[in-house]
Amino acid sequence: MIQSEHSIRFTHGNRGKRQLRSARPSQKTPGRIPRVTKLMALAIRLDQLIRDGVVADQAQLARLGYVSRARLTQIMNLLQLAPDIQEAILCNPTSSVVRRISEHDLRALACEPNWTVQRSHWDRLLHCDSSANAYGKSIEKGQ
Repeated sequence: MIQSEHSIRFTHGNRGKRQLRSARPSQKTPGRIPRVTKLMALAIRLDQLIRDGVVADQAQLARLGYVSRARLTQIMNLLQLAPDIQEAILCNPTSSVVRRISEHDLRALACEPNWTVQRSHWDRLLHCDSSANAYGKSIEKGQ
């Protein structure tokens, strides 16, 4: 959950109406958080709910969240990513590199059980001009 603190002040506008104004109008508002970052955070949160015993299993989570079990599995499989890849996704959500990477790319990456191979493909995704199927293309070529 992202929290933000702002100082606000009320001023009197036209005809005595109170208007809300930010105390620091020059402060930039953060950009949108990429979908892959939200999904990674969701996977971690849902995994913690299962570990704490709040919910019994993924099937119960799927029922409570009104999603299919297959979709929930796709989200939870993001936990199979190497820890440093998860950290990069979560800690740099506004970087242009993370914004380029699609959920499809991450799902393909998470299917690889070897973290060393995951990291090499992650580096390729980061340095690829277009992330569309960059991981899939490297698999087809046998790299």
